[in-house]
Amino acid sequence: MATLQRITTEYIDQEDRIRLTGELAHGATVVLWITQRLLNRLIPHLTAWLSRQIAPASRIPSVQAAHQDIVQGFAQQAARAQLAPEPPVRASSAKADWRVDSVDIAQGEDAVVLTFKGEGEAQATLTLAAQPLRQWLGIVFEQYLRGEWPTTVWPGWMEVARPQAAPGAMALH
Repeated sequence: MATLQRITTEYIDQEDRIRLTGELAHGATVVLWITQRLLNRLIPHLTAWLSRQIAPASRIPSVQAAHQDIVQGFAQQAARAQLAPEPPVRASSAKADWRVDSVDIAQGEDAVVLTFKGEGEAQATLTLAAQPLRQWLGIVFEQYLRGEWPTTVWPGWMEVARPQAAPGAMALH
């Protein structure tokens, strides 16, 4: 089984899917294609795990919910601020290119392990502690927006954590 050391996550318009280009320990690369449908099933599990990482401030449910949104939003903003730019992972071969059909999630106390599974024996794992998971989810959220996908599966604190553009500013790519 391949263990992903570093990944680049991009929405590809022509495919209407998200492409994960991953670097393996020995330097080879693998390209994983993930559909919106699969991500919509995966995201609630990952954001729920992040929510469990912060103890509730009150036993009153309405206070807990408000506290969670605020604290999660701050934690997400902090993770985004600490995300250092790196050169993207570039695929070295078209041979290691496959669609992810399912994802196994192993949730530990300190990290989650995602096992991406494709057709036949195709598998790749990615281990993410809370901070890198927040960073990756922030990137995936931005790809949802780029693809004009509905964001109803995302918790409200993801939208709150997005950096706001200056009035009148326009990003050109």
